[in-house]
Amino acid sequence: MAVDEKLVSDVEALTSRLTEARQSVERRFVGQKAVVEQVLAAILSGGHALLVGQPGLGKTMLVDTLSTVLGLDSARIQFTPDLMPADILGSEVLDVKSDGSRAFRFIEGPVFTQLLMADEINRASPRTQSALLQAMQEGEVTISGEHRPLGRPFHVLATQNPIEQEGTYPLPEAQLDRFLLQVDVDYPDRDTERDILIATTGTESGQAHAVFDAQGLIAAQALIRRMPVGESVLNAILDIVRAARPGAPEAPGWTTEALIWGPGPRAAQALMMVTRARAALQGRFAPTLDDVTAMAAPVLRHRIALSFAARAQGDSVDAIIARLLQDRMQAAA
Repeated sequence: MAVDEKLVSDVEALTSRLTEARQSVERRFVGQKAVVEQVLAAILSGGHALLVGQPGLGKTMLVDTLSTVLGLDSARIQFTPDLMPADILGSEVLDVKSDGSRAFRFIEGPVFTQLLMADEINRASPRTQSALLQAMQEGEVTISGEHRPLGRPFHVLATQNPIEQEGTYPLPEAQLDRFLLQVDVDYPDRDTERDILIATTGTESGQAHAVFDAQGLIAAQALIRRMPVGESVLNAILDIVRAARPGAPEAPGWTTEALIWGPGPRAAQALMMVTRARAALQGRFAPTLDDVTAMAAPVLRHRIALSFAARAQGDSVDAIIARLLQDRMQAAA
């Protein structure tokens, strides 16, 4: 197959800009390189990301920094138990004009933006959480029977506290599936935390600068979709996703006891996209099996559910995914 020289040069140019974008983000969000890579991969793939971690790990600052670096209009919603759907989507108000006539006027909610930060999304009620479902899937909302388009591009970066904390409502499976990735933000190691202290407690802190704008990001997302995917990578994606479905022909026997349900085709689509995005972030023209391995957990961890027996044994979702990857590597050897 002939190499598309124009595509190669376009990917090389994109890789250079992505390197600059990562460096700009990491001036403020110190040390968490894998987290930055995964969130950028989700946005380059045109999707949404759910950031999960304890308070105080910099999730909010990361989203704020990304809005600057990507050149996107942004809005922030602090989710609380008393938040209503209209607080997110907007509402119609009755205007009375000077001549006495009346007409309804729509006031847009914060969802009408390009990069929406949904802070502590699992502190709101399920009714309010579901207000984002249509927006995340279709890029529009329907209010009073009228379809209203959102910004282009439109991305949701939501933060979530661990569900074991008091006052949280687990997100329903349908909404979890709308997130391309679940990015776990863990505590930094000692050396990273030392770098954070030095970088953030002095008289000056790192400043981010714009690398993309909205049209540039849309063009980058279109380019990511044009990147070639080899047959071995495609088969690896299918093998891993289908192996995570208990009872499926490709699933190992032990998954029947360990899992209640597994990922649907949207997970395979997500893994296909983010492997391309990670390849571009790593400076490569096409994804490899290493990209599949690196992105499998963020794609799958919120799309599978452990059985009671697995939880009782102390298994974790990431441990199950690692075992699936190991089984696949042994079968391919």
